[in-house]
Amino acid sequence: MAIIITDECINCGACEPECPNTAIYEGAEEWKYADGTDLEGNIVLPNGNNANADEDQEPISDEIYYIVADKCTECKGFHEEPQCAAVCPVDCCVPDENNVETEEELLGKQRFMHND
Repeated sequence: MAIIITDECINCGACEPECPNTAIYEGAEEWKYADGTDLEGNIVLPNGNNANADEDQEPISDEIYYIVADKCTECKGFHEEPQCAAVCPVDCCVPDENNVETEEELLGKQRFMHND
C-alpha cells in the first residue's frame, strides 16, 4: 500500500529528499509523474489511467507535505522499509489503508517508473 502523511505533519521536510520516486511534495506544490522518474509524455499508468508525465498535477494538500500514491512504492525495489517513515520525527508517514497494494504490484510500479 502507499504511504500517506497525516495531519500531524510539522512540515519539517525530512521525508522529501529520502523518496527514491520523488513522490513527496511540499504542500501546495504542483507535481508531475516525470519528476524523479524515467516517465515522459503520454503514459498509461499501471492502474490503467492515462496521463501526461510532463503536465503539472494539482497538489494533493495545500497545507502539509503529501505523497502521490501513484508514485509511492513504499521504497520497494530500493530499500527494506519506507524511508519517509524511517526519518519522520513525528511518525506521521503511515500506511494508507485506502491504497492497499501487493509487493508484486509495488515492484511493478517501481519498474514502470524507472527503466533500469
